[in-house]
Amino acid sequence: MPSPLPLSPATSRRRVVITGLGPIACCGIGKAAFWESIRAGRSGITRIAGFDTSEFKAHIGGEIRAWDPTRFFPPHRLKRLDRYAQFAVASALLALEDAGLPWSKEAPQARVGVSFGTALGGISGAEAEHAHFLKKGNRGVNQTLALQVFGGSAHSNIAIECGFRGPGTTNSNSCASGVVSVGEAMRYIRDGMAEVFIAGGAEAPLSPLSFGAFDFIRTMSRWSGEPPALACRPFDRERDGFVMGEGGASVVVEEYEHARRRGARIYAEVLGYALNNEAFHMTTPLPGGECVIRCMQEALADAGVRPEQIDYINAHASGTQANEANEAHCIQHVFRECPAPPPVSGTKAFTAHPLGATGAMETAICALAIDEGYLPPTLHHRTPDPDCTLDVIPNVGRAQPVRYALNNAFGFGGINACLVLGKIDPR
Repeated sequence: MPSPLPLSPATSRRRVVITGLGPIACCGIGKAAFWESIRAGRSGITRIAGFDTSEFKAHIGGEIRAWDPTRFFPPHRLKRLDRYAQFAVASALLALEDAGLPWSKEAPQARVGVSFGTALGGISGAEAEHAHFLKKGNRGVNQTLALQVFGGSAHSNIAIECGFRGPGTTNSNSCASGVVSVGEAMRYIRDGMAEVFIAGGAEAPLSPLSFGAFDFIRTMSRWSGEPPALACRPFDRERDGFVMGEGGASVVVEEYEHARRRGARIYAEVLGYALNNEAFHMTTPLPGGECVIRCMQEALADAGVRPEQIDYINAHASGTQANEANEAHCIQHVFRECPAPPPVSGTKAFTAHPLGATGAMETAICALAIDEGYLPPTLHHRTPDPDCTLDVIPNVGRAQPVRYALNNAFGFGGINACLVLGKIDPR
């Protein structure tokens, strides 16, 4: 096992804070509705209604049934935005509104950037257009298809919509993408390349081909009972896979002095970030968890935070047997010298798992946990798992001050990403 890393001095670096939140999830659209569902213990997971799942073993998902894109876009814009890009741009607009930051196409800003993440990009939109192609040939296909399907359409459309001419990038690091987007935005700001970033993730994978691809490899829950939301049971001994969802989330990440000068509300400070790859297998975690352990340790070291200072962990906790046991083992190792590992929750039971968007949603959850002193619960926890002996905050949330929080996100291909957030210290 790797030994703990020395703490790095963080005081001389440009500080980075979160000043705006824009979640779009099956449990709520916008910060207020999203957080209300989490405080109320209300999951957004239901049976899939958008397409026929009868040929699959999985039937449950995190659909956003109340989605009305005309709330955000005029008709001429909607023609050029598939569902994935709609979630991306709309979540950015919600985050900017929450942050109170002005934007204008007519007055572009060179010191504002966009860092986004996605696992699949516009693949579902392409699937729908392929069906049109089979029926009518080229004349049946949306003429802007080529501009819609590539992953970078997320950050590009946000930049176009808002006039942001700073660095722009979309990563595709599977289910770690949302956390990577926030971590990389922090690095850009630390390095002086921008004053503000819109960071987040978006995903619209709920279509037969994408859903079926994950069903075929047996990674999704096959729960078919009532209520449907029980399909997602993080850390429960009876868990049997993840529940695919859709949506997006953006956070406004801002240089501290820039935020302070304009009197911004600060939810949390982004203190540390780490990213690595296990170089082992596309879906199976590396035995022993060495790289997950090192990722958490490196994020803590980057933040200058000791393990015993962490008050809350938002775990990846997607609902799969092997990965959850591995994550629990790794948490126990990193925090082995603490009287007990910090409280941990798996919040995908609220949002389902919108792949590359989830890490951004969970960053927003960590920021709100810090801001409000509230630990979200792990819903649907009925049967403790002896392989996951953690305080998983079962079923009911907990009022508790949070000084530092750790956010874990792991993806296909052995991609590990971790963030450390902290309560703002006006030093």
